[in-house]
Amino acid sequence: MTISHRTNPIGFHWPDCFREVPLITRVEGSTVHFKDGSSTEADAIILCTGYQHYFPFLPDDLRLSTENRLWPLGLYKGVVWERNPKLMYLGMQDQFYTFNMFDAQAWYARDVILGRIQVPSAEDMAADGMAWRRREEKIGTDEDMIYFQGAYTQDLIDRTDYPSFDIEGVNKTFVLWEHHKHENIMGFRDNAYRSLMTGTMSPKHHTPWLEEMDDSMAAYLKNA
Repeated sequence: MTISHRTNPIGFHWPDCFREVPLITRVEGSTVHFKDGSSTEADAIILCTGYQHYFPFLPDDLRLSTENRLWPLGLYKGVVWERNPKLMYLGMQDQFYTFNMFDAQAWYARDVILGRIQVPSAEDMAADGMAWRRREEKIGTDEDMIYFQGAYTQDLIDRTDYPSFDIEGVNKTFVLWEHHKHENIMGFRDNAYRSLMTGTMSPKHHTPWLEEMDDSMAAYLKNA
C-alpha cells in the first residue's frame, strides 16, 4: 500500500507493508511516479482527495478561497461572510466536531437571519477573525486542535439557545480517540467510548474491524 500525500505525510505508525510518498506526478501504464522521483507498480489507484473548497458558481466577491484549516479568514464567527453578511457558510472548517459544530453554526446563522444577533462593523468582524487566526497559529498538537474547535463550538453555543452539552467531555473523548489512532492506526476502531449524551458505554464490536467483511445490520447485531 502506497499513500501519496498532497502536502505532508499523515505520519501514523503504519505496518511494514505501507509507505508514504509525495504527490503523484504521472502514471504510465501500471507504473505510478511520485514527486520525489520514486515509482511503484499499482494494481489500483483510489482517489481520496480530502476537503477542497471550491465554489465556481459564486462570483469572486462572494467566493470563499481558503485552505482546509481550523480557522478560515473572511467568515465572522466562522459563519458570516464579512464582505456581505447576507451570505453565510457552514462547515468550512477542518473538522473534529462535525455535526454538533454544524448544528451550532446553523443556530447562529438562524439568529443572524432573524435579527436576534447583530453583526458588528466590517472592521470589528475582521478583527475578531484575526484574533481566532492568531489563536489557531499557536496550535502545536492534535490535542490543541481538538480543544481549539471545542472552544469555537462553545462560543457559538454561548451566543444562541443551542442545547448545551459536555464540551470538555467531548474534547477528552476526541483526545483518547486520537491517541488510539497513533497507537494503532490499524486497530483503533476496535475501541469503544462512552456516550456524552446518555453516559452509556458503547460495546466493543464482536469482530476486529480488519476481519469484519460483512457490513450488514445482522452482522453488527450478532452476539449483541
